[in-house]
Parts: sequence; C-alpha cells; structure tokens
Amino acid sequence: MKLATLRTADGTRAVRLEGDVLVDLGYADLGELFAEEGWQAGAAAATGTTYPVAGADFAPVVPNPSKVICVGHNYTNHIKEMGRDLPDHPTLFPKFAETLTGANDAVVKPSETEALDWEVELAVVIGKPVRRADEQQATDAIAGFTVMNDISLRDWQFRTIEWTQGKIWEATTPVGPYVVTPDEAGGVRPALKVRTTVDGEVMQHDDTGTLLFDPVFLVQYISTAITLNPGDIIATGTPAGVGNARDPKVFLRPGQTVVTEITGLGACTNEVVEA
Repeated sequence: MKLATLRTADGTRAVRLEGDVLVDLGYADLGELFAEEGWQAGAAAATGTTYPVAGADFAPVVPNPSKVICVGHNYTNHIKEMGRDLPDHPTLFPKFAETLTGANDAVVKPSETEALDWEVELAVVIGKPVRRADEQQATDAIAGFTVMNDISLRDWQFRTIEWTQGKIWEATTPVGPYVVTPDEAGGVRPALKVRTTVDGEVMQHDDTGTLLFDPVFLVQYISTAITLNPGDIIATGTPAGVGNARDPKVFLRPGQTVVTEITGLGACTNEVVEA
C-alpha cells in the first residue's frame, strides 16, 4: 500500500492511494492510523471518501511523530567525501515535529544562513511500539518507507562538533508524499535508487542497498535506548553529492527547485523561497 496524510478543508486525513484517487481511511493522519493494532487490514479494506491525486496537498506523512531520529554517515561514498573513517556504530541526532513539512511545500530559506544544503534520505516509519527489539521484532515494527530531504544549514551545523543546531530549523524538512509498505517497497531492507536534482541537475544518486546500517539494524539499535512509537521516523542517512562537499561549495538559493526522489516511493519537490 501507499499511504499518506492529506490536507483538506476539514483538516488532515489519512488516505490510501488507489489509481488516481486517495481513499479516506477514517483517521486524521497516519500517526493515528499506525497507533491502531492491526492497522494494515483496516487500511487495505477502507472504502471512505475519495479525493483526487491531482492537486493533492500532502502534509508530512506523520505530522506529529513523538520522535524523529536521523542517522549520519551511513553511505560509504558520502563518508569518504566528507573525509571521515567508516563508523563502528550509527551516528544519531534528533529532529522534531516542527522541523517537518509537506512533500510539495515551499522551503523558506532562513535569513540566518547562506549555506542551505540538500540531503535525500530513505526514511523508516514505525508501525508498532518496540523496545529492545530483536531482528524479528524490528522487522515487524516497520510500517513502511518514505522520502525525506534533510535540509541542513551547514554554517550552523558545523559551529560545534554536534550537528543538531543545523538540522532542526522549523518547516525545513520535507517528508513524503507516501509511506510505502515493505511488501511494495522491496522488503524491509530495500535496494532502491535515490536521487537529488536541483533545477534539473543531478546532485546525488546512489542505492539504499549500500547503506552501512540497514533499516532493521537501525530499529534494533535505536530501540535499545528508547521506545519507538507508531509514527516515529528514522532517517537513514544521505549519499555522496551534498553541496557542502563540492569544490567550490554549492548551496540552495531562492527560486531554485530541489527534488529528492526514491524509486517506488515518490519524490519531494520543493521550491526554495526567500524568508
């Protein structure tokens, strides 16, 4: 299934893609849906109100996750371009619900930065509570996958050795448009093509099959420390090709359009606008 959270005149709605329409699942958003035990069967069978896909206004797939955990340095090529050694353990940092925005929303360039960068990422969405998961529990906890653009303010990110301040700016992280269940995404360790373009120029391209730490391992690792709840999001890292690693460096400017896409999952298409 391909699932989404749609903005409507009456608020957000959880929906399922069926051809050229989106079918209402009876929940306000996907976070609310995933909190229901056995949500898969109900989502597959729902026959609610339909909305056209054309012109759909997608909210973040989960508008209010209890946590967003991001992984740095998880593609070999990206680690090398940043001049670092391969890590023994995942590098983790948080985002917050206010950081997220819709898959087709404009990204407002904060006036405080001149170093706005792109990062296409495969994101894991959690579908059931899990703590200290073994491999099977971690597998069962994955509701599906979506696309994230981990927009980063590099000048703020590298003010210190800890990155969070460059990653949590309000409404700067597109995520969506769909959560695609593992059966349609290629399993819980999918090998999917990822790509970023800026005004049509390819900036990043790789394959999620080359992740150092795969989605199942990440669910196990993170859930060792803290309970992962339905709707929580794990961003699995970005491949080589970020603007900060180029010579000379290249950053996003108002008027440009950045597209982050993953085969089979969809794309976030976002215009950068002036604050």
